[in-house]
Amino acid sequence: MKRRSLLMASAAASLPLPAVAQNAGARTLRFVPQANLTLLDPVFTTAAVTITHGYCVFDTLYGVDNQLRPRPQMAEGATTSEDGRTWLIRLRDGLRFHDGEPVRAQDCVPSLARWSRRDTFGQTLGAAVDAWEAADDRTIRIRLKRPFPRLLDAIAKPHSSPAFMMPERLARTDPATQVTEMVGSGPFRFLRDEYVSGSRATYARFDGYVPRTEAPEWTAGAKRANFDRLEWVIMPDPSTASAALQAGEIDWWEQALPDLLPVLSRSRNIRVQVQDPLGFIAMARFNHLHPPFNNLRLRQAVLSAVTQDDFMQAITAGDARAYRQCLAMFPCGMPGVKELGAEALRPPRDLGRARAAIREAGYAGEKVVIINPSDYPSIAPLGRITADLLQRLGMTVDLQETDWGTLLQRRLSREPVERGGWSLYHTNWPSASIANPAVNTTIRGQGAEGWTGWFENAEIERLTEAWLSASDDAEAQRLFDEVHRAALDAVPILPLGQYFVSTAYRSNLSGILPGSAAFFWNVRRA
Repeated sequence: MKRRSLLMASAAASLPLPAVAQNAGARTLRFVPQANLTLLDPVFTTAAVTITHGYCVFDTLYGVDNQLRPRPQMAEGATTSEDGRTWLIRLRDGLRFHDGEPVRAQDCVPSLARWSRRDTFGQTLGAAVDAWEAADDRTIRIRLKRPFPRLLDAIAKPHSSPAFMMPERLARTDPATQVTEMVGSGPFRFLRDEYVSGSRATYARFDGYVPRTEAPEWTAGAKRANFDRLEWVIMPDPSTASAALQAGEIDWWEQALPDLLPVLSRSRNIRVQVQDPLGFIAMARFNHLHPPFNNLRLRQAVLSAVTQDDFMQAITAGDARAYRQCLAMFPCGMPGVKELGAEALRPPRDLGRARAAIREAGYAGEKVVIINPSDYPSIAPLGRITADLLQRLGMTVDLQETDWGTLLQRRLSREPVERGGWSLYHTNWPSASIANPAVNTTIRGQGAEGWTGWFENAEIERLTEAWLSASDDAEAQRLFDEVHRAALDAVPILPLGQYFVSTAYRSNLSGILPGSAAFFWNVRRA
């Protein structure tokens, strides 16, 4: 075996570190998440609130630093064979699950296998894997059919959905079935007896967690839990959450409503900061299985009518500093991303021409069912704006308002609208989670095995495979651009702009890290 990317931790990483002493009144961190926690399995769903929950309970073999580079987390490091077809990943010493059992390679192997059947990048990696194996209790062996140089990037991806490690008995759950028993090896234990969907979720510090010694960055480094308890308080009404934060009844509000930021910023007891400096991408997702949006020409006509400013101003209270037009199918500002959609997306828009294009596409008055989460302030306005736009374009629209948890369940339905299905819904993705062709779930053409909406495009899949195998940077950029152009032509989504969410917390907290989710390690109270 030859060492190639040794990303090793120091030997001291296995030494336990003392918990930070805190007085009894400061041992609970009270947090208001962006939405209600309804689905608990962070491999089963891409929902952001579930991913945040996942980082409390579970851990990953590799994380990423502030530059999104893979760094060892549960792993000591990795080696790969001379021909690039065998990888060995060695686990750190002292890792334990919340039930007291040691973390073994025999747990990680089925965890990786299950994740590789659910996740977009995981499916691409899984197609190249000949076997996931446990060489011994602490060594994971991955045998490949062909070299896969970006293997560590795949298992280190920070969002939607990360490769979380679970006990073997849970990891062997069918990928199409949710895991509901929450036993991980992360810094917090999930207190199932205290969980009430729509009201609260509670976690306790896992005293058996052994942090790394490196400084924490994004999802890598030391994950030191400085609170005995973490309580999520579900508050769908933004005014209630804002008042509770100002009164000191909660400590941290994950996504503060833009309209309320001026009031919060004036309080000396509250700090406001951008949650993720890379931003979020807002989008509308089509259902590609059924009319009317299984019609490519119709999707192209609707894209020609979109004005991103309309959507962005609605969710940022018109603050031009909080968003940008992003005329692309990838997040602007990320490596390799060019605004290749400028011609298709740049205003002003000609609605008369779009109406004519819709008629020419053969639209026959089919009902467009938009499912929209009324309890999700950064998404709810998007559905209402799209409903108005489609009505002005002459389409028959049925806007169905629901809560976010119900939407997450309903979007799994592949039935036509007459049998409870849907035509379109809106969501957002952290830029880091869709930054390149392999991870961009929203434009991947995996059909029935892909993201809800089930967009199928063999050419995008072929180009993505070629990008993963590119021999040099120039070739990789050429293929990246080809993937991008193919996505702009096929219109799997409507890109609605890039925006920057503010998080708000009490000024006696420190150590809140930027990232694509809320991270509760490193946070302490003064």
